Amino acid sequence: RLRALNRLQVILQHLKMSKQTDSTAEVLLEKKGGAGIITLNRPKALNALNLSMIQQIYPQIKTWEKDPETFLIIIKGTGGKAFCAGGDIRALTEAGKVGDKLAQDFFRGEYRLNNAVGTCKKPYVALIDGITMGGGVGVSVHGHFRVATEKTVFAMPETAIGLFPDVGGGYFLPRLSGKVGYYLALTGCRLKGRDVLKAGIATHFVESEKLPALEKDLIALKSPSKEKIADLLNSYHMKCTIDQEKEFVLDEHMEKINSIFSANSMEEIVKKLKQDGSPFAMKQLETINKMSPTSLKLTLRQLREGASMSLQEVLRMEYRLSQACMKGHDFYEGVRAVLIDKDQSPKWKPAALEEVSDGFVDNCFKPLGNDDLKL
Repeated sequence: RLRALNRLQVILQHLKMSKQTDSTAEVLLEKKGGAGIITLNRPKALNALNLSMIQQIYPQIKTWEKDPETFLIIIKGTGGKAFCAGGDIRALTEAGKVGDKLAQDFFRGEYRLNNAVGTCKKPYVALIDGITMGGGVGVSVHGHFRVATEKTVFAMPETAIGLFPDVGGGYFLPRLSGKVGYYLALTGCRLKGRDVLKAGIATHFVESEKLPALEKDLIALKSPSKEKIADLLNSYHMKCTIDQEKEFVLDEHMEKINSIFSANSMEEIVKKLKQDGSPFAMKQLETINKMSPTSLKLTLRQLREGASMSLQEVLRMEYRLSQACMKGHDFYEGVRAVLIDKDQSPKWKPAALEEVSDGFVDNCFKPLGNDDLKL
């Protein structure tokens, strides 16, 4: 096995050295008609974002924004399984452990990209077909249009790996109806297909196999306005009948979600779940008990504060939190348990909510002076 490994390393090294041809580029940036098209092209990694992809996409969005011949921007993923399953967490873990600058550069670059999407002057259309989590949500949800399909799986599962729902999660999650955003953030609950639309995360719902045609029609639009693009998306949306009659998966629980997740502290949420005692509440309790207590406390405060902040203020706050997590214990332990050893039994430190002090949480939100995120 060792020889096979060595051989693999040699091949990998060689691949790194050989000039990337276009089909192997991790992100494809092309102009078709009046549309700038961003294609996330790491299908084997479920199109997870790494720093080099971020560093290519950001300036391209800025260029297209200024270009009078570019009327809209489309972002999509390859491989049929995922739009983008998140950020490249493994690379971050390795960097963070040795105090590498990547731990700062990655979050800084990613959040600047999220802000570029959120402030983009050109209509921005994200085709969120397949798995869309974490970093994938960050490059889609802040744009004007998000087109989900029956294959879309949305989640912000960060509390399970000792992180928090970043990439502007503190901005969009508390703005979803009722307390659904708090529920999604703290439990990492997955939404599928039309439920992603019903939760307010997607703006349109179209059959997966119709996306190539939709893309073609978007490209063919002559100097389109935001209204023209909306009309085209609406026409596709109206024709799609998949799961049309199905009610929102959380509908029957919304009353409970709104009352339980409006509590002011994690301890109170846990208490309310116990008092409720219903099968739904018990299931949520079981889920929450598996999450990093530190992450849960940071997340609840992130969302409560983010509810009244601008996207820029939220991203600055989240950058501070990201750096606190990179200096802590739970992120590395969570990644080990969930992604590396896959034993699914992280040993959180501290292990209980009561042990995560308010002072500690306050500290994580403190400004970083010169190191703060500049947008």
